[in-house]
Amino acid sequence: MPLGTVDCTPPPLFRQGISALTKLGLYSAAAIFLMVADTRLALTGPLRNVLVTALLPVQQVVAWPGGWVDKVATHFGGLERALAREKAAHLALAHQSLQEARLKELQRENDRLRTLLELRPSIQVKSLAAEVLYEAADPYSRKVIIDRGSQHGVVTGSPVITEAGVLGQVGRVYLLTSEVILLVDRDAAIPVLNARTGHRAAAFGGADPDLLELRFVAANDDVHVGDALTTSGVDGVYPAGLAVGKILTLDRRGDSGFARILLSPAVVPDSVRHALVLEPIGHQLPERPSTTEALSRKEKP
Repeated sequence: MPLGTVDCTPPPLFRQGISALTKLGLYSAAAIFLMVADTRLALTGPLRNVLVTALLPVQQVVAWPGGWVDKVATHFGGLERALAREKAAHLALAHQSLQEARLKELQRENDRLRTLLELRPSIQVKSLAAEVLYEAADPYSRKVIIDRGSQHGVVTGSPVITEAGVLGQVGRVYLLTSEVILLVDRDAAIPVLNARTGHRAAAFGGADPDLLELRFVAANDDVHVGDALTTSGVDGVYPAGLAVGKILTLDRRGDSGFARILLSPAVVPDSVRHALVLEPIGHQLPERPSTTEALSRKEKP
């Protein structure tokens, strides 16, 4: 092969051009020139504006996912803060409601105590203020326990009243507490007086869990729904004139000749917190003469 036909140029891998150091110097000089020219002559201002305007949609597209991520994070963060504030507001509202309920209960208790204090001078028997501690755990009876006992002067048979009327009667006395049999108990009985007609009768508990029954009243007797019944005072226990209840239902169609009459008690036992324990009025009455004395007086001319 003739030598003239051989390509003596080096392959592209070994071609030599401008050195890298020379390129660095040229590019650095061009950059410095452009910076000085831009500072002195503001030559690149229009070009920069064009580039910024042209690249603005690209920037918006690129920034869109990040913006939405920030918005979502802000939304959920704000939602979490709102839920926390709502929870705190509910807790504060519940606390305020509890305080308001306590204040109302204290106000009602204060009103009841004032009424009891105003009631004491009108009762001509000794009285003792007491507080209801709890209801006796007996499903077959209706009794409550008060915080006064024999040490305080309570005796068996003492009437127990509230500002609304008769609550019950002391059935058992302990040293520091007493057991009160409520009027609605099945073993309770109390003589009553119809305030409208003046007729006497007897009311008994146990007819209904929360009602009294007026027994031995003739079917044709003058009684009506709504009649108020008070203590008659003839039993030597209860003072006369204390509210007992009102006639709630009246059924004159009894086969026995007596009407079936149910009473709503004047005192709702479940709402009682404070009461007055009275001395039985029989303690203030003169002693009854013995049978021999009565017979001797009867035989005298």
